Amino acid sequence: MTETCDILISGGGIAGLAAAAAFGSAGFSVICVDPAPPITDCDTDGANMRTTAMLRPARDLLQAAGVWEALAPHGAALEVMQIVDAGGSDGTARTAKAFRASDVSDLPFGWNFQNWRLRQVLVARLEALETVDFRPGVGAETLLPRTAAARVGLSDGTRIRTRLVIAADGRTSPMRAAAGIGVQTRRYGQKALAFAVTHPTPHDNVSTEVHQTGGPFTLVPLPDHQDQPCSAVVWMDDGPKSLARHTADIAAFENEMTARSCGVLGPLTLASPRSIWPIISQRAERFAGERIALVAEAAHVVPPIGAQGLNMSLADIATLLELAQAQPDALGSAEMLEAYHKARFADVSLRVAGSDLLNRTSQASAPWMRDARAFGVRALHEVAPVRRTLMQLGLGTRKVGQAR
Repeated sequence: MTETCDILISGGGIAGLAAAAAFGSAGFSVICVDPAPPITDCDTDGANMRTTAMLRPARDLLQAAGVWEALAPHGAALEVMQIVDAGGSDGTARTAKAFRASDVSDLPFGWNFQNWRLRQVLVARLEALETVDFRPGVGAETLLPRTAAARVGLSDGTRIRTRLVIAADGRTSPMRAAAGIGVQTRRYGQKALAFAVTHPTPHDNVSTEVHQTGGPFTLVPLPDHQDQPCSAVVWMDDGPKSLARHTADIAAFENEMTARSCGVLGPLTLASPRSIWPIISQRAERFAGERIALVAEAAHVVPPIGAQGLNMSLADIATLLELAQAQPDALGSAEMLEAYHKARFADVSLRVAGSDLLNRTSQASAPWMRDARAFGVRALHEVAPVRRTLMQLGLGTRKVGQAR
């Protein structure tokens, strides 16, 4: 049996669900598939405490998708981003500089959400949209693009005829491979641990990155947990060290992570299971092919530094949505997809390169490189116009290369 729709989305992660909600809210008929049902509850097997900091431009897309009002009460505002350099010989903080949202806006930098909550709210929105057919447990397996439409084969035997395929199916994207689009990948030998902690000192909506050899240790505000101040942590380090910490005794792990945080929030207490994943940078050679657009990790992967990853993904979706709404009759056309590629490729490429440089700098072990990193943090903070420009670039409110 062959079904038809305007858009077939392969991937039911946060980016795929957000795309389905955004395009469905705009009136396009959407089928969204993913072989793995989304985890939408903190108590479900496989759930973890990974979080996403949604920067201000991401809020605009989520408002267009009809989910921001339901999400907002569950977010922790990010008012200040603090960078601490602890690259000296004794591992203590030697430079700490705060970047304040009030320098560039009367709004926070963004809001931090637990990933399971994002999926929960997005799935509820899809269920309320008559334009969206969400099919968890079903995957996209084959792609046959044609000038007028693409034909996609699903794992349950269904055939879909669609004007546009959106590949939101991750860093190993089957749809990207089916479209014959290659990738460039850089590996660092690092892994990241993600977990939640409670602490005696309130975070006061300050997100803190502590830089030391091996990679950053990042604390991002969360709402209180069991009446205790709570933060999400992403701890990047060399792979063997991260693997050992993943299964370490809890008391020893808590002692080590408190020391690694330089005690900025006092003693840290583990409040969730620990998840782990490898760190890479990756960029597709093109972001579009015949009747297909790549978004999110199907198009680009960056180390978790500066809240770039999912915010870049939502910028992909916002760009694609703008093009689709401008010319609905040209949905999925070669002209539309070339415009999408041109709009996103240069900006993303520079952000991937910038994240790569920051990560390799954070891994530096040579004393002179650690000293240079500390000097760079001080210099960027002290020159106000540079500080404001960097914050705008990081937020995505200014594109790389855009004039002031």
